[in-house]
Amino acid sequence: MSAGSVSKIELTLSLKGKGQLSVELKRHLAPKTTGVIIRALPLEGNAHMMGTSMAFMDTALNTGGEKIRTQFRKGDVGFMASNGSIWFFLEDSRQTKPMTLIGKISSNLQILSDVKPGDVLSLAQAGT
Repeated sequence: MSAGSVSKIELTLSLKGKGQLSVELKRHLAPKTTGVIIRALPLEGNAHMMGTSMAFMDTALNTGGEKIRTQFRKGDVGFMASNGSIWFFLEDSRQTKPMTLIGKISSNLQILSDVKPGDVLSLAQAGT
């Protein structure tokens, strides 16, 4: 966890063979959802692109939506309860399927624009 804050959890998102990003989960945005994610770490899943504006990873997480929304900004991290996937927004976006905002990408966002079929994303606590 970040020094001085229990509300922000520092994570590392790795795109195998291509680089790492810093991700900050913000517990106050969705306490139940972030709790489920933190307890399940480390997570690993297939990486997918949706056009050029979003990347996501499959997970086996099962939790309901929390403070769901359809508008997201560049760098946001969301959780889609309907299929348990974690989404990373490369551009401002309006979604047809609502999801929960859970955090923000704080560095190297451009790495995700290089996602290809067969790539694997892994999410773990920073420093592990």
